[in-house]
Amino acid sequence: MHYPHRKSRIKRKRSIGFRARMRTKAGRKIISRKRRLGRLVNVADKPM
Repeated sequence: MHYPHRKSRIKRKRSIGFRARMRTKAGRKIISRKRRLGRLVNVADKPM
C-alpha cells in the first residue's frame, strides 16, 4: 500500500507557489497561460 506524499506546506509553497513560479521564465509562462484561460491565478498544480 502506498501512502500519499506528505510535503510540508512551507516546502510546497517554496517549490510550487506563486513567487516560485514568478522566479523563472517558464513559471511566468505558466501563470500567463492560466490568466489567459481567465482563471484566478492558482499555481498549486504542477507543470508538465
